[in-house]
Amino acid sequence: MLRLERIRKAFRSGQDIVVALGGIDLDLEKGDFLTVIGSNGAGKTTLLNIIAGTILPTVGRVMVKDRDVTTLPTHRRARWIGRITQDPLAGTAPMMTIAENLALASKRSHRSLRLAITRRKRREMVDQMLSLGMDLEHRLDDPVSLLSGGERQALTVTMAMLAQPEILLLDEHTAALDPANGTKVSLLTQEFVERMRVTTIMVTHNMEHALALGNRLLMMNKGELVYDFSGEEKESLTVIDLVDLFSNQHIVDDKLLLETR
Repeated sequence: MLRLERIRKAFRSGQDIVVALGGIDLDLEKGDFLTVIGSNGAGKTTLLNIIAGTILPTVGRVMVKDRDVTTLPTHRRARWIGRITQDPLAGTAPMMTIAENLALASKRSHRSLRLAITRRKRREMVDQMLSLGMDLEHRLDDPVSLLSGGERQALTVTMAMLAQPEILLLDEHTAALDPANGTKVSLLTQEFVERMRVTTIMVTHNMEHALALGNRLLMMNKGELVYDFSGEEKESLTVIDLVDLFSNQHIVDDKLLLETR
């Protein structure tokens, strides 16, 4: 489904060249759920940006369904790739209602911006909001700007799934939420991803989430993939194991260590 071939990205900083990614090879099959951890500056977000098309690699190729999309802009990749960031304000249209946002998301996959909210469609929206367990089924006509951060991020995840991406990129999408809402949105994400078999890459600082979600885990450091765990090997890992692995790489990151508490 997604293949990265020798992806290298270098930025110029003054007179210096900073290598953000040092030659990444990665292959994901349909339905794979990859979690990625690493300290600040490890290259995690740069990796997502290259997959999404926000930036171009210095060297290497990005392949989606055996098609070379390396030079395609973000809007051309949107037919396959969805992305949710950590900012709850970024994934919705705040002045539109919940119903209008859901209609827009569901029409996106059909390349139409016509917001036709029929009675049948509204019943479907009620069912979709019921599944979130946040009482939003009674607030379909409320502007999204009235929602809390957790409610809005849950709506963003629902909208991403309605758009039917084949690849979903999650860039610390629970980082701005309180622990209770962060856990709720993470479980909601996992439910959607497993049900729709969406190939997913989730960047996170939360080691517990990294271990609990997905079938594969990568650890990055200084633009390199330093550990790659899957299957039973991943399932047997604990947070203490991950902390020890970070220590082996001489990584000290207060944010990562705080997330373990």
